[in-house]
Amino acid sequence: MDGEHARLQEADGFLIDVLNGLSHPRKSLPCKYFYDERGSALFDAICELEEYYPTRTETAILRRHAAEFADLAGPRVTVVELGSGSSVKVRILLDALKDPAAYVPVDISREHLLASAAQLAGDYPGLSVVPVAADYVQGFPLPPVAEPGRTLAFFPGSTIGNFEPAEAEAFLARLGRRLGAGCRLLIGVDLKKRRDVLEAAYNDARGVTAAFNINLLARINRELRGTFDLDGFAHRAFYNEEHGRIEMHLVSCRAQTASVSGRTFRFAAGETIHTENSCKYALPEFERLASRAGWSTVRRWTDEAGLFGLIWLRTAPDPDHISYVALQ
Repeated sequence: MDGEHARLQEADGFLIDVLNGLSHPRKSLPCKYFYDERGSALFDAICELEEYYPTRTETAILRRHAAEFADLAGPRVTVVELGSGSSVKVRILLDALKDPAAYVPVDISREHLLASAAQLAGDYPGLSVVPVAADYVQGFPLPPVAEPGRTLAFFPGSTIGNFEPAEAEAFLARLGRRLGAGCRLLIGVDLKKRRDVLEAAYNDARGVTAAFNINLLARINRELRGTFDLDGFAHRAFYNEEHGRIEMHLVSCRAQTASVSGRTFRFAAGETIHTENSCKYALPEFERLASRAGWSTVRRWTDEAGLFGLIWLRTAPDPDHISYVALQ
């Protein structure tokens, strides 16, 4: 599929999802569309914020335990990163691994992906870098460099929390089937903690997260002939304790209308567009979910404050395939 065809297909999917989400009584937009070029840059800025603990906490865990990851992975492994973004954290992993065979970044934001992959390939001249522009939730082509039993999927951040628990379980089951028997997964999980810590992380004082949220409407205006008044919507994020998740919404500041590709939508004052969930887990809770999806826990790591966790999972090995590194 050539680049132009892929871009047109992506635009069609964007339009369909936006029209569908805004047509429901409780309006919503898929969070995967946050990540156009500006959205990706804003998220990179969020990761540097004082209030946003997940990035620096997970990075510290990666650095502290890099040698353990390398021992578990073994030599000549192919790393498949889901939602690779700027490919920052994976460098810690690549630096520690023993002669990694290849790096396969998978991301929906094509331009950002290709730029990040090119930069990483330049910094690691001996490493085969094979970017895949795709929505990893819907499935993605796995290049030949990802051999069964020698593949390590890397899913950092708290992205698994964007799925509802049942959706997360189904996604992990599909991923295990896609990667094959004996594959490994190193996944980041944001842990349950005090409400004030959680809510501060999504309501930063500088308003970067608010700009990130509003940028979704700006993207609709630019790419789908939208007419949203960006000043007519405000960012809201709060912890829903019943569901164990942070919710992000865009709140209509007044009664108004907006159109998308010629279709008009009405918004009452105070009505919201639900743009993202970020589910939080206790470690045993998430490990049970992963187990139901066909993964077993090999090892887990957290920071001293228990803010964030990294979990090493594996699928059952194929008894007829012995070219993988056995895990203890």
